[in-house]
Amino acid sequence: MLQNRLEQLFKFLEEDPNDPFLLYAIATEYRNSDKEKAREYYEKLLAEHVNYVGTYYHAAKLYEELGENNLAESTYKKGMQISRQEGNLHAFSELQQAYNKMMGLDYEDD
Repeated sequence: MLQNRLEQLFKFLEEDPNDPFLLYAIATEYRNSDKEKAREYYEKLLAEHVNYVGTYYHAAKLYEELGENNLAESTYKKGMQISRQEGNLHAFSELQQAYNKMMGLDYEDD
């Protein structure tokens, strides 16, 4: 099933190699099966489609899983900056919550 979806996505990507959604979808498909491939596509998005807000949360989470917390931190911060510029306050809130959790700032009042 995964292979079929990836084949279809790569076919679409051949037709439109600059579509950030396709790169995002490919990264997402690889997320559970090949973290390095997922990373490759997330980083391509971060470099070539800076304003594609959805990338930042998932790329930063992947960096956390890989133990690269400094990279995760900078990715969350950049994502918060971009999401604010884009007026995407929902994405900003999700990025901020994930950042706070990673930094140990997510406490609850007793």
